[in-house]
Amino acid sequence: MDFALTPEQSDIREQMQKICAEFGDEYWLRKDREGAFPEEFHAEMARGGWLGIAMPTEYGGGGLGISEAAVMMETIAESGACMSGASAIHMNIFGLNPVVVFGTEEQKQRALPPLIAGDDKPCFAVTEPDVGLNTTQLKTRAERRDDRYVVSGQKMWISTAQVATKMLLLARTTPLDQVKRKTDGLSLFYTTLDRSKVEVRLIHKLGRHAVDSNMLFIDGLEIPVEDRIGEEGKGFRYILHGMNPERILIAAEAVGIGRAALRKATAYAKERHVFGRAIGQNQAIQHPLAKCWAHLEAAELKVMKAASLYDADRECGAEANAAKYLAAEAGFSAAETAVMTHGGMGYAQEYHVERYLRESLIPRIAPVSREMILSFIAERVLGLPKSY
Repeated sequence: MDFALTPEQSDIREQMQKICAEFGDEYWLRKDREGAFPEEFHAEMARGGWLGIAMPTEYGGGGLGISEAAVMMETIAESGACMSGASAIHMNIFGLNPVVVFGTEEQKQRALPPLIAGDDKPCFAVTEPDVGLNTTQLKTRAERRDDRYVVSGQKMWISTAQVATKMLLLARTTPLDQVKRKTDGLSLFYTTLDRSKVEVRLIHKLGRHAVDSNMLFIDGLEIPVEDRIGEEGKGFRYILHGMNPERILIAAEAVGIGRAALRKATAYAKERHVFGRAIGQNQAIQHPLAKCWAHLEAAELKVMKAASLYDADRECGAEANAAKYLAAEAGFSAAETAVMTHGGMGYAQEYHVERYLRESLIPRIAPVSREMILSFIAERVLGLPKSY
């Protein structure tokens, strides 16, 4: 059993470090203050072909696994880009997996190359107000009318919708009271984001200002039948194919944030002198930082185990969820510890750790809460009764 990165993974890490060196903390601080999408970073990643790292080679992708994608996303977050850098390209890595698995050849040829080239920017429109993680209760309706569907409804917390040109949309095509199972009757579409029929309203939020979050108000959006992915009514099963990779990549990004925070805090602890000595000489500073290092190392091992299971086409639901839980907690703890290590200066934007802390909250909340993960593990791994 070898825990070292493969030569290919090491090369990916080195190349990411070179690219990210061009986009330092000051770049991400400026984007955070401006609330501007990191177009330059996105374009650089597209030029290098990185947006398609896990996409099939026949459509211009890299044909690599989620393990390699996890290495890439962790390195991006660790550079100081945190979730602002990761979320700018996150959807490319896992989001269109249902298209890869269930799309027709014509759909793949139409959807994947422009996504990989960076010409199309997608958003993932699933979550709705008053529904949350109870996806089977989605209220957005898609009604079949001849050769198209007409869609109306609302979506909530949709990332990158301000800049997106395409939308992966889950909507109900059969009313809930007319299906045998509540997971039936939902259909998946990959279609153009027609802003004449979709109002995109920005949500002002705590962090990750460089990548927008939004409410969508959909009123009479017409979607051609050829934009439906797979069979009508089976969309819920299709999106499940993207959930484990999403959890794994979010976990990798959380580890990256934690490592960025730990690096800043350690450097500051060496440089900051109080009472005639470096504060890093004090065990009250040393021990929390050492604990963060240990927790991040453990979380990364779980991330890579989950990724390797996924790439081997083995069951990885418990591992992916556990990786997301452990990494999110470790990343947040490291970011919080970094702020406290800096003392008052940790509250100042120029030291960047306050931005790390704000962005470290995202993996704790999305795409699934800590509590839902623990319930999943309790039920599926430990065999305890379903609690909800």
